[in-house]
Amino acid sequence: MPQRIETGEVVAVRGAVVDVRFAEAALPPVESALVIDPGEDGGEPLLLEVQSHLDTRTVRAVALAATTGLRRHVGVRATGEPVTVPVGEAVLGRLIDVRGAVRDEKAALAPNTPRRPIHAPPPALIQPHAAGGLFETGIKVIDFFAPLPQGGKAAMFGGAGVGKTVLVMELIHAMVEKYRGISVFAGIGERSREGHELLTEMDRSGVLARTVLVYGQMNEPPGARWRVPMTALSIAEHFRDEKHQNVLLLMDNVFRFLQAGAEISSLLGRLPSRVGYQPTLASEVAALEERIASAAGAAVTAIQAVYVPADDFTDPAVTAISSHMDSALVLSRTLAAEGFYPAVDPLASSSVLVDPAIVGEAHYALAERARQALARFKELQDIIALLGVDELGPEDRLTVRRARRLQRFFSQPFAVTEAFTGIAGRSVARADTLAGVKAILDGAADDWAEDSLYMVGTLADAAAKEDAAKAGSDGKAAA
Repeated sequence: MPQRIETGEVVAVRGAVVDVRFAEAALPPVESALVIDPGEDGGEPLLLEVQSHLDTRTVRAVALAATTGLRRHVGVRATGEPVTVPVGEAVLGRLIDVRGAVRDEKAALAPNTPRRPIHAPPPALIQPHAAGGLFETGIKVIDFFAPLPQGGKAAMFGGAGVGKTVLVMELIHAMVEKYRGISVFAGIGERSREGHELLTEMDRSGVLARTVLVYGQMNEPPGARWRVPMTALSIAEHFRDEKHQNVLLLMDNVFRFLQAGAEISSLLGRLPSRVGYQPTLASEVAALEERIASAAGAAVTAIQAVYVPADDFTDPAVTAISSHMDSALVLSRTLAAEGFYPAVDPLASSSVLVDPAIVGEAHYALAERARQALARFKELQDIIALLGVDELGPEDRLTVRRARRLQRFFSQPFAVTEAFTGIAGRSVARADTLAGVKAILDGAADDWAEDSLYMVGTLADAAAKEDAAKAGSDGKAAA
């Protein structure tokens, strides 16, 4: 077998795609790393990843950083192995990029920091997995209608501006506060402003020390955005496999990962598939999602924000991602416009855990009652808009009254928005949520003002708000 030639030269540059020719037929394998060392002007090495073999001497690779100023005939080193990134305790509290370089203007990582390839096979099905269960978030609408699985995958689907990023930040806060676990956040194609805000907020709230931030932002080349989830996954897998620690993996936004893949596919010269997406859409999603699993007695719980282009839930990228999810949280633009935050649509959201054998008979029956009330309210909304509530029958009027109160009860103040709203964030135990929903459906709040149930934690908080409002109105009347 001919010995691999370790050096080659650039023969073509088309944006993020670079063709490299080697002197002999032993080509570096697909998904292995190539390095272009900096010139006399200094700077950082340029990292490439091989995507295909064009002929017996030439490979086509994708750059993981900008190729500005790159010229033909520049020397290239073949490493013969995948891109590797630093993992372990050293990266906790740090912000790194797709290559593992620190970007938080703090001290560099130690040279002996362990590293791990960004590509790895998923855990075998026969491998013993960690025990599952409910991942309680403290967010009422999620824990009640679409509970998240410990060691499973959940996605938040929504268009622009409906609160996906805020929900992700609150979930990081909940993980660190309640579970004392490790959080790995992958910022895929997000704005630089959002990344800075997240870093500042996490530092201020004291949760940064147990979190790793991995960013490939909107202003970076498609190769960086495309491989950022793999970098984050490698870090999460290290804590799962080597440290046997539970990990919360958050990705915002997975759609940008597929969007970057479509850009790369076009530059590689592949024919587009449906709606212009890459023909490898399904396999790229599967390669990412199948690695998110529990193993070695520890769980990786993934929560992913997914942008829905033009609010079209039939988009091929959205349907490809949703097929891998255990829980799907659908964020509604209508609810957001009406001021109901988190804007999770209970009727469109779903979870495999809403099963009597998992959540219990009481929770399952209560969730069905609540869905029926909210569904009936939705059916009657057009009639109410035309004729008013008074034209409904007594039973429907009662259903509407309770559904409106339920809708408000499922709104909730967040810890991460306290600085903007002035309302202290509330985390609510699942038992308290169940008790509150049952009381509302049984008529305990029929005579309360609807505002008393808006942006509160437990039903006891709503009762206190109702009592305060009544005391205030009585005082005004007496005056």
